Amino acid sequence: MREIDELRPLSAGQLLSIWRETREAAEDPLERTLLCNARVLAACCRRDGAAVFEDEAAVLRELTGREMERLLRRLAGEAGAAPEENPAFDEARFQALREA
Repeated sequence: MREIDELRPLSAGQLLSIWRETREAAEDPLERTLLCNARVLAACCRRDGAAVFEDEAAVLRELTGREMERLLRRLAGEAGAAPEENPAFDEARFQALREA
């Protein structure tokens, strides 16, 4: 992943415009969500004041879904990244079910 030193938040109006544009670009909800998030990140990610990604296609080419999620969480002001592990996951129970 490219180095990003600034995430510039968008106004509510800018976010709404991006959402409307992607709503028209794709019917599938998952595709629409990925396109919308990629456009947001393309507009927000900066390195030394310049855009890190040329457009949403560059974001989709270069970032994994998890990397996009982490950046979006940072942009939303959430501390830290998405959790790596599910704290409620019971390894012993999983193994028992797997062996059954």
